[in-house]
Amino acid sequence: MTESRGAPCLRGRVAVVPPHVPFVDQIAARWLDQAGHDPRECGTGLILLPSRRAARALTEAFMRQVDGRPLLLPRIAPIAALDEASLALSGQNALDLPPAVDPVRRLATLSLLVMQAGKAFGDVQGVDQAWPLARALADLMDEAEWAECDLRTRLPHAAEGDFAQHWHQTLRFLSIVTSVWPAWLAEQGVMNPVARQTALLHAQAARWEREPPAPGTPIWAVGFADAVPSTIAMLRAVLSVPDGLLVLPGVDTTCAQAVWEHLPPDHPQAGTARMLAELGIARDGMEQWDSLPPGSTATSPAARAGLLARALLPAHALEQWRAPDAPVAADGLSVLRSADQQEEAAAIAMVLRQVLEQPGRRAALVTPDRALAGRVATELVRWGVIADDSAGESLLTIPQTAFLRLIVQAVDGGLSPVALLSVIKHPLAACGLSPGNCRASARQLERLVLRGPAPPPGIAGLRRALARAADDPHGALADAPDAPEEINAFLNRLEAAFGPLLALPVSTPVPVPTLLAALIEVAQDLATTGSADGAERLWAGEEGNALGQHMSAMLAWCDVLPDARLGTLDGLLASSLAGMTVQGRRAVRGRAGAVHPRVFIWGLLEARLQTADTIVLGGLVETVWPPATDPGPWMSRPMRTRVGLPAPEWVIGQAAHDFVSCACAAPRVVLSVAGRRQGAPTVPARWLVRLDAYLAGHGHGLPAHPALRWLEGLDRPAGVPMPVAPPRPRPAVGLRPRSLSVTEIETWMRDPYAIYARRILKLNRLADLEELADAADYGQIVHAALDRWFRAHPADWPADGAVRMQAVFADVLREAGLRPALAAWWAPRLERIATWCARTEQARRATGAPCTVLTEQGGTMRLDDLPGGAFTLRGRADRIDLHGDGALSLFDYKTGTLPARRSVIEGWQSQLVLEAAMIESGGFPPPVAGRVAELVYWRLTGGHVPAQVLDVARGTELSDLIAHCRQGLHDLVAAYDSPEQPYLSHPWPGEEPRFADYAHLARVAEWSAAREETAG
Repeated sequence: MTESRGAPCLRGRVAVVPPHVPFVDQIAARWLDQAGHDPRECGTGLILLPSRRAARALTEAFMRQVDGRPLLLPRIAPIAALDEASLALSGQNALDLPPAVDPVRRLATLSLLVMQAGKAFGDVQGVDQAWPLARALADLMDEAEWAECDLRTRLPHAAEGDFAQHWHQTLRFLSIVTSVWPAWLAEQGVMNPVARQTALLHAQAARWEREPPAPGTPIWAVGFADAVPSTIAMLRAVLSVPDGLLVLPGVDTTCAQAVWEHLPPDHPQAGTARMLAELGIARDGMEQWDSLPPGSTATSPAARAGLLARALLPAHALEQWRAPDAPVAADGLSVLRSADQQEEAAAIAMVLRQVLEQPGRRAALVTPDRALAGRVATELVRWGVIADDSAGESLLTIPQTAFLRLIVQAVDGGLSPVALLSVIKHPLAACGLSPGNCRASARQLERLVLRGPAPPPGIAGLRRALARAADDPHGALADAPDAPEEINAFLNRLEAAFGPLLALPVSTPVPVPTLLAALIEVAQDLATTGSADGAERLWAGEEGNALGQHMSAMLAWCDVLPDARLGTLDGLLASSLAGMTVQGRRAVRGRAGAVHPRVFIWGLLEARLQTADTIVLGGLVETVWPPATDPGPWMSRPMRTRVGLPAPEWVIGQAAHDFVSCACAAPRVVLSVAGRRQGAPTVPARWLVRLDAYLAGHGHGLPAHPALRWLEGLDRPAGVPMPVAPPRPRPAVGLRPRSLSVTEIETWMRDPYAIYARRILKLNRLADLEELADAADYGQIVHAALDRWFRAHPADWPADGAVRMQAVFADVLREAGLRPALAAWWAPRLERIATWCARTEQARRATGAPCTVLTEQGGTMRLDDLPGGAFTLRGRADRIDLHGDGALSLFDYKTGTLPARRSVIEGWQSQLVLEAAMIESGGFPPPVAGRVAELVYWRLTGGHVPAQVLDVARGTELSDLIAHCRQGLHDLVAAYDSPEQPYLSHPWPGEEPRFADYAHLARVAEWSAAREETAG
């Protein structure tokens, strides 16, 4: 051990626990030894650790060592962890420091300063955009205060020299940090939390140096692999006291000194080397605590640490790979190379589940990827296993936060159908009813009002849409156990619950606390049941309590922010809750149950100093583990170096140390890497690439874990036919329809299963939510306009027919009550259609004999000689022209695709031909009677070519076509009068219907894919 220049004499000892020895068990055992295993004497002294999680692990280790016997524990205190709250280690010295500023108050005030500075630079931002920038400023100040870098003196000179102009502008913006914020702190009498914590640590270190604890009072600092200056001061003070001891985890004592002194920042041992250099400690003077504590086993083979140390040597030392005694044993290590994130999660869950088959064995997933952790936790629920996720749950993802944000989105969107249903179908929604009654009422509102085109905005729009609904307001749900409330009464409840937010102006800014207070009031009203207060339900549990505290802080401190519009509230909530977690025991995916005592999910901080029997290192891809080396938004790398901030690569070094430590923390370790992440190919973590290359150079490799093979058999068990066969329903003949429309005949030919589902099972397609006005709505307007015109002018043609027809089309469009944008889009097209129809009709009447036009005429045709009894065909003709010679012309208007003449001749699109057969059989009321001489399709789009005409057939060809179509209908009905005839789904490949409403019910995608594979 050496003494650092200017440091006090270091009287304490330094020890190292090798990676294969369980660290916290070793600490507990050695502490008990130095106390003579006296339960009372054991309580004398202090143990400092880097994090609260490590402190809890050490407490558990003490319990294992004494096997439940009574024991006074020493004081165990965590320090210098980035996620820890301020510590009060220095006793009375803490009273001399100003209090730490409230985190929400700090971010709210910084957001105001960001917005003010943005206006000075011509960049006006809303509060929802300013809050993330404020958080970035706070992170910069915290980083500088941990590094004890004085930004006020160094930052103004960071861009001197040959730097781009925008960096100079950024530095002017950062005057918030260098001048405005320090002045505000002084004025308010508060400190930044990190500044206060570092001051406390230095005060405690100074106090120990002035007044060392009495001899016989051991003070140990254990588990530190890297340290910031304030922690360095604490460790130096620990080593200066009579009974001080520093215990380090996994220091590489085999690394050559020349290599050790020049380790790059991204090396696993770089942080430890820097810390030892700051303390003036040489590796050759440290004790080796390599004996296993009583009752413990090695966490990993002793050779594994040497293998990883050799594989991860820095570039300038890679010649050591050629050494003949290089370690190559990879016992207990395996690799899991999955295709994507979902497969990775499912495979990891199977690895963890397999460990539980062994009594007493513990399994853990270690990953910085919270998305992967969530996926694995969800997969484990499949087997009823709820993992202990010690990293906590993001406050952004808890149900209460989702409820609040959905409310904001619904009100800001004018209570649009999707947004409104997302609120009133949320598990927390009740509206003063029971949750079941509320959901039943929501379903009733959805069915009657919200399906189809979106109603006008607001409660008034919902009421107008309800007034137009023709359905029974109670419907089939009225006798259900959770019966819906009468629909108007339910709308009254919604109006009252949403009232505080609906009363606020949508476009006019209001104070942020007013927005938050109104949101909280609405959420509590919506969450109220008949027997429970909404506030109790909304803020219940650890998650609700944490969110409630945050909302209280927002109400208290956001009064400094400028007024904001309602729409910014969602972004403000998301920004303010980003990165906040809560340690909860909430049921996973709605599955209640106790947390399993032997399955853990750890983040990198939580995993330090932990052990298990099997550990999976998940998310081993670049930009995840290790993270991306981002210098941040405020300074470039050279600027950070000039200011004195740590290089971003130091974060890589800490992540590398975590990787090596976790890889040595269990006898069996699985290294998991996904081939694709969020749809894009991934790059495996540099440590995994290094390890593969090192082993391959010595003729070895990591074995593949069999979890992917297990996964293949999990969802595809043997002996089950996959996929299912196409449906072949054969209902009784008495249940089969005896009357269909002409449009249903085409469906019957192309997709008989659709007729079975609609007419026999009585399943009707629900309209989509917020359904866009499509070709069907456009067609209704065109049909209605032409029907109105020809009813007014069946035989005559006014002189100004084109102008008047355009006016009729405009009137029908206006009466449709469409959104202004859609009406403006359709209006010129309808005008072109009217112009074309007028011109075409004038030409027809000028060249032919006078005729009378009838529109929207309904008729029937009865077929009697059938096995199952009479069958009735129904139809409605768009237009029938009665000529003086007794001949008729039959028209069909199309606003979509014009049918192909071949399809009409072959009978696939037989609507117009069947209507002709109905006319010739006398199925239409007088005066429609006689011979059909012409079948015409008009395709009316109003585009660049406003219309197209298809003249199907005339004369003998038409007569034969009508007769053939009538016989085809007879044969079709007769075939389905046989009880053996099934209603197949899509029986004719290539002739499937354009819109298949029942394809999902028939599982067409599943069996048709199998049919294609078989055909291939």
